[in-house]
Amino acid sequence: MVSVVPLEQAIWAALDDVKDPEIPQISVVDLGVVHRVEVGPGRVRVELLPTFIGCPAVDLMRVAVEERLRDFAPSVEATITFAEPWTSDRITERGRRHLREGGFAPPARGTGDDSPSASLPVFPVVACPYCGSLHTTLENAFGPTLCRAIHHCADCRQPFESFKTV
Repeated sequence: MVSVVPLEQAIWAALDDVKDPEIPQISVVDLGVVHRVEVGPGRVRVELLPTFIGCPAVDLMRVAVEERLRDFAPSVEATITFAEPWTSDRITERGRRHLREGGFAPPARGTGDDSPSASLPVFPVVACPYCGSLHTTLENAFGPTLCRAIHHCADCRQPFESFKTV
């Protein structure tokens, strides 16, 4: 009898190879979109949380997950779930480092405060991923996708994208 635990660990390691189609510096594991992995006799099922409703990358992620895991079992299924909302706090520290290395400012950590008075700042200060300066300005709150915004650094004069805090 094959133990499920090593198989599940191998599946998580394989999922770490699956990159976000829009931000290939980060894996779906480090992005925190893998909600659940279920392993059974002859089957693997993975549930993915979309970062935003209507995210155009979620179907590409689903297909990439199924493709990467097809050698693990005869039946591999990746599904999208809304069992819980994805938040940017799900991004791992390694994922945040990879975002910075790729020229993206990672989102701020949430406060964990869900009270009505807890809200995101209108103009958040975002550190430049290139030089670390806080002398940055929000150029466009609507970046190339719903989850990103465009900023500019006054010190190194580089434009950069930030991943929004959700």
